[in-house]
Amino acid sequence: MNTHRKAVSLGAAGLALCMCVTLGACEGQLPEPVQATASASASPNLTTEQEKAIRKKLLDAIQQCNNAKSADGLDRAMSGPELEIRRSELAVAQKTGNLDPKTEIPDAITQTIIPTDSGWPRSVFTITTTTQDQQSKRLLVFDQESARQNYKLWGVARLFQGVQMPKFTVPQIGAQMGADNDDNLKMTPKEAVKRYADVLQNGDKSQYAGDFDNDYLRQELAALSQTVQQGMERNKGTQTQTFEPVDGQMRIMRAADGGDLVVAQINSVWTRAAGEGRESQPASDSEKALFGDAKATSTMRVTYVNVVALYIPSAKANAKITAVGAERQPVKVEAI
Repeated sequence: MNTHRKAVSLGAAGLALCMCVTLGACEGQLPEPVQATASASASPNLTTEQEKAIRKKLLDAIQQCNNAKSADGLDRAMSGPELEIRRSELAVAQKTGNLDPKTEIPDAITQTIIPTDSGWPRSVFTITTTTQDQQSKRLLVFDQESARQNYKLWGVARLFQGVQMPKFTVPQIGAQMGADNDDNLKMTPKEAVKRYADVLQNGDKSQYAGDFDNDYLRQELAALSQTVQQGMERNKGTQTQTFEPVDGQMRIMRAADGGDLVVAQINSVWTRAAGEGRESQPASDSEKALFGDAKATSTMRVTYVNVVALYIPSAKANAKITAVGAERQPVKVEAI
């Protein structure tokens, strides 16, 4: 397949341990768009007015689902990992009565990146303003699978605090989409996402940890794992987390400096065994809502959908790969 392309609360149930994974409440400033070089000749696929009309129509449809707390018809406006995430968020809202504030997507934007590629599938990257309650800007990925299909919101990543985003050409000129096997970068996007998944799973012990700048998602997952482990050990319990990229779920846009901004889906599974004859319980309000009235056992397995945004510098640049944003949501909670 061609792959052109305020806070997540997690705690240890029954252990009175809780930690928040905060994905940026006040991120760094976006650079000004730059003019393309003379070598760029193709025209952008959309005008800014068309992008605005598409975005408004999709966000209005999504808001209708939010207001009804129902995923009925959501697949007409969303696809990919964002469809999985929002279905879960709406299922949680049906149980709790409220949508998590992180689900908000501002109407206003600070920048849009429109490609010049002539084929399909094609994507548009758009960065919003901060939310009304000053949550971080969102990186939105709109995807069109074919000429006969409408654009849909494929992915959302909340930008991290203090992150420096790459520069892109102005939308009136357009950018170029990237490829997952581009070897003109520090590493190909496919390899970078695979290695970053290993870093999320193994932390500083990963053989690839040195390839990436440290970031909020990596730091907070490591801190959370350590805190939960301390509680588990008191009852001789155990926990494991595995992270795996999802084939084909990657979208890529070329920056003005030759690097690539990559947005990819990485699924993870968190397995927790309570130990000493205890029951393993959901570890957050979202997990509790998804678990519902199911019968608990000694072991609980939770599947998460993670959307990560990575900036991969060109091979000539003296810089590491940087995670600039992420989204994380449980989508399945089961006793095993």
